[in-house]
Amino acid sequence: MNDKTDLDTDLREDVRLLGRLLGRVLQERTGESGYALIECVRQTAVRFRRAEPDEARAVRAELAGILDGLSRRQSLDVVRAFSYFSHLLNIAEDRQQKRKRRAWLSQKLPPREGSLARALIELTAAGVGSDKLAAWFKGALVSPVLTAHPTEVKRKSTLDCEREIARLLERRDRELLLPGEQTELEHELYAWILTLWQTAMLRLTKLRVVDEIDNALAY
Repeated sequence: MNDKTDLDTDLREDVRLLGRLLGRVLQERTGESGYALIECVRQTAVRFRRAEPDEARAVRAELAGILDGLSRRQSLDVVRAFSYFSHLLNIAEDRQQKRKRRAWLSQKLPPREGSLARALIELTAAGVGSDKLAAWFKGALVSPVLTAHPTEVKRKSTLDCEREIARLLERRDRELLLPGEQTELEHELYAWILTLWQTAMLRLTKLRVVDEIDNALAY
């Protein structure tokens, strides 16, 4: 099995683990009927995505019928379940990118495309000397930018949960855990996913300037 296959397997295992633990949270917090409903929506959505063109319309109508019949409470549970799974998937994919970087460095390959080291190599190959580069940097302004786009806003409490989940995934990935330690780590992951579920996704009050500052410092 090559390195790429190994890395893909690691990602799938992370996604399965996080999905299983989120499933436990949903069963406990929404009840068996709530969990069954969320699973029904998920499975029907998957069937719609995989359906052939001549079948897609019927499956889409089936999915619309399920969603149109939801109460407000059920709608909130479904939306939150899919939203938090997306959050967890993003964490797993971030972990995968770190694995790829480490795998690349461990093989002592040339700097990856898009890296600063690769850019400097390409500039040298293009005949751009260090004096010209130094002169350009002397007049350049480099400044971090924090976007204020609404889709990028997360509550600090949500970020704290996600960082802890990412930390535990990294520990699971980097350490050779004994069976008992693996079980303990999964309990910790479950606790943070439960905390994430119990954390409101949206703020109920308008942000103050000091809140914006705290959020930026958290990033």
